[in-house]
Amino acid sequence: MGAIEAELAELSAEFEVLGDWEERYRYVIDLGRELAPLSDAERSDANRVRGCASQVWLVREPQSDGTLSFRGDSDAHIVRGLIAILLRLFSGREPEAILAFDAPAAFEALGLRGALSQQRSNGLASMVARIRKDAELASV
Repeated sequence: MGAIEAELAELSAEFEVLGDWEERYRYVIDLGRELAPLSDAERSDANRVRGCASQVWLVREPQSDGTLSFRGDSDAHIVRGLIAILLRLFSGREPEAILAFDAPAAFEALGLRGALSQQRSNGLASMVARIRKDAELASV
């Protein structure tokens, strides 16, 4: 099992303990509260994720060991939580591992696809597409 899959299994176990989606939403929002805010300079147009109803920014930070670290922020609480989940899965990983991971299947396994509105699901897909694009650029 790879590092991303292990993190997904840990997230799944955390979600299982919570039971209903009201509790899970609160947990996702709590995860978002733990994110360090981005600076005003990092809230730039270059870091903005297109395709999200909320304001979303993702910052890619290539590491000397070839991995990519990500930081992110949003003006919406639930979206900050979704960013926190994405960072747990993808930050600190090699570009090849990011590109090989089936994110839609992971969100299905977590039950996020059925619990999120279509607009939030589209935004989540846009965030994943941005992370994958960053990984593609880093692997060239």
